[in-house]
Amino acid sequence: MMAEMLALLVGLLLAADSPIAKGARPMRLDSGGAGEGPAWSPSGSLYYSGGGRIHRRDATGKTEVFRADSGGSNGLLFDPQGRLIVCEAKNRRVTRTETDGKITILADRYDGHRFNQPNDLTIDSKGRIYFSDPQYGPRDGMEMRDAEGRLVEGVYRIDAPGKVTRIITHEADRPNGVLVSPKDEFLYVADNNNNSPGGARKLYRFDLRADGAIVARSRKLIFDWQNGRGPDGVKMDQAGRLFVAGGLNKAHPPHETDQFKGGIYILSPDGKLLDMVPVPVDEVTNCAFGGSDLKTLFITAGGTLWSIAVDTPGRVPYQQGKK
Repeated sequence: MMAEMLALLVGLLLAADSPIAKGARPMRLDSGGAGEGPAWSPSGSLYYSGGGRIHRRDATGKTEVFRADSGGSNGLLFDPQGRLIVCEAKNRRVTRTETDGKITILADRYDGHRFNQPNDLTIDSKGRIYFSDPQYGPRDGMEMRDAEGRLVEGVYRIDAPGKVTRIITHEADRPNGVLVSPKDEFLYVADNNNNSPGGARKLYRFDLRADGAIVARSRKLIFDWQNGRGPDGVKMDQAGRLFVAGGLNKAHPPHETDQFKGGIYILSPDGKLLDMVPVPVDEVTNCAFGGSDLKTLFITAGGTLWSIAVDTPGRVPYQQGKK
């Protein structure tokens, strides 16, 4: 009886810190091909990757193809100038779509070698872009290596087109989602090696220096999905809470268990689990805040698009650095 009362009390305390209304569940939207990279634009539309395309969904729910051949796009974000930044995993590069539609290559090589699969990205208050470069699937085409010849799945910073610096080499196993916190204080990294039994499925936080480099010794474990499906995309609301895509509803032995169910895990900045938004479709990949008041959380999962209302506006990349 005491254990049941304690569990109930803990549940009530967590619910008090949750931005989700009690009993609320995400609503599936009438959009297909929503595989990854949701991003809310300054003009009031949602963009997302899927099926080799970038789709645009306006405020009325009308969806159209924004870019038919997106180079295997994954993570998307809009910079303060309203330009779309794209991780093109298939093309092994990061690009920027200018306001006139022209595509500028921001990064396609580091130290003369092609990237693996640019996956997710974030931006700081100075406009510097950080992106992850994991390798999922076959590894025979990897070119990235360290000074000792070891393969690298790293995180990089773009200061200007073609000016790229590696800031994480082996401090994470297989970096996926990345997020710079307000005031450029921290870099959150989703370490997501779901392909290997015992691989990392953890969310880390690193101190970020003024020059855009991490402090390696500052690495702090925020949350651990243990043997389940690890963390993918990471976002933050204006109260500082983290929204992390992860978990699995059906186990994939021997690599992944269903110990942590699929959905969006809402965490405090230090990793306290505040709530979890269950999503009934596996491959919960990412999320983004949007809507006219930024109080709608959009979720991509298994090629489908979902939404749920939140009580606090979210932070969007093109407002990074603003109070």
